[in-house]
Amino acid sequence: MQFNSTKELGNQLGYCRIFSESSWAEEVGPKTERINETCAKEASEPPKVAACPRQARINKYALAAAVLASTNSVLLGYDIGVMSGAVLYIKDDLKISSTQEEILIGSLNVCSLIGSIASGRTSDYIGRRYTILLAATTFLIGALLMGLAPSFLFLMAGRVVAGTGVGYSLMIAPVYASEISPTMTRGFLSSLPEVFINVGILLGYISNYTLSGLPDNLNWRLMLGLAAFPALAVALGVMVMPESPRWLVMKGRFGEAMQVLGKTSDTEEEAELRLSEMVKAGSNNWQEQGAWKELFLRPTRPIRRILVLAIGINFFMQASGNDAVIYYSPEVFRDAGIESRQQLVGITIIMGLAKTFFVLISALFLDHFGRRPLLLLGSSGMVISLAALGLGSKYLEQAYTNPEWAIALCMVAVCADVSFFSIGLGPITWVYSSEIFPTKLRAQGSGLAVSVNRLVSGIVSMSFLSISNHVSFGGTFLGFAGIMAVGTVFFYFFLPETKGKTLEEIGALFEDKDRNENQIPFIA
Repeated sequence: MQFNSTKELGNQLGYCRIFSESSWAEEVGPKTERINETCAKEASEPPKVAACPRQARINKYALAAAVLASTNSVLLGYDIGVMSGAVLYIKDDLKISSTQEEILIGSLNVCSLIGSIASGRTSDYIGRRYTILLAATTFLIGALLMGLAPSFLFLMAGRVVAGTGVGYSLMIAPVYASEISPTMTRGFLSSLPEVFINVGILLGYISNYTLSGLPDNLNWRLMLGLAAFPALAVALGVMVMPESPRWLVMKGRFGEAMQVLGKTSDTEEEAELRLSEMVKAGSNNWQEQGAWKELFLRPTRPIRRILVLAIGINFFMQASGNDAVIYYSPEVFRDAGIESRQQLVGITIIMGLAKTFFVLISALFLDHFGRRPLLLLGSSGMVISLAALGLGSKYLEQAYTNPEWAIALCMVAVCADVSFFSIGLGPITWVYSSEIFPTKLRAQGSGLAVSVNRLVSGIVSMSFLSISNHVSFGGTFLGFAGIMAVGTVFFYFFLPETKGKTLEEIGALFEDKDRNENQIPFIA
């Protein structure tokens, strides 16, 4: 069947509104005929898996764009890593209490709620690309404030500003990466934000170790202030990044979307097929009500299911206590009997190397093994590691001496815990949260999920020392092990596999009709 105009084609496929309000035919020009044929074929046949090349070749342009966007995540990683060591010197220099220490560390995560909540509307309005620029600029200002802080209150002001930037970056980096990625390499490219978070953590640890020999009134200021340099690099890198093709389609800018897809696809046919799927998905998701109303006031059953899964995986990511393990590991090891501050900081470098190595392994195999196997492996390993850490800490608390084997057990358990996190929950949470929402709801939905992520992270970070003072470090880690056991059961029964599916095809997993072996028993 042939179509004489894009409007006629739009009528046939049920998305005339999008075509009639755009100049797509004029923008795309000679490619319109082939896209007509592709869309017409889809209109006359039942839905099936997209006929993109099935080998997992990484498109260099898509890789470069995803890397630039994901570099934004270095900012959060650096802060997590550097604060674990810097706080040792801040306590001595500014004479802060344990409660102030908790507030200082957790405030960035709580304040990142501001950015994550605002990021959905912002990225839909100004685009994914400029939201990345906004995130980097905000964090840059926060880093400078922290580095120049003369007092605790001034330092807290810097944490508030930097936290807002972190909230923006945590939502936008995985969303941008998933929207620009071809189907068969989306898992790898969407996991790059977590890879760069771990790179940032490692850089923070190295910064701590390198600067630890300086005077206490100078070293922590340099540790925190150096974060301005990666923020500046990200801001400059945004200038050469393309805009998300799905955002361009959502705005009716089909010609620009086709140009980006032409560079991020291996063939013209693949680019045209991806464009037709985006246009159709944009039309199918069209609602007169706003995105927030669709999410909260009138969510359909599939949207409710998606919300449960996105919020659930983000909740368990932070309720696992991973941030507490990273932030407070020097405190845990000092309680175990290691007194030298340089030794404490040195141990964190080993943790950083383990995290970075295993997140790279996970990213490389995400599109081969799938999301579920790696997620279940990682969460099960965390249960065992946290239980071992809890038991080791309990023994040290009750022993008259600190035997070396118990200290070694705690060190190995900490490294194992962060490694299993990097295999499973670390990268897969961002991949999953960014790919399961429909295009029109992706920014707001991901922003909501990240808000839950940041809220739980802030609560854990700001309460860890207080809870540990009441139930001990060992009791706290055993509690985290119990939470992760529940999380593993949740992942096993409720999270479907999304490997190898287009973002548009993933929506079918959450529908009531035609349920198959890939679908799961959802909450109604």
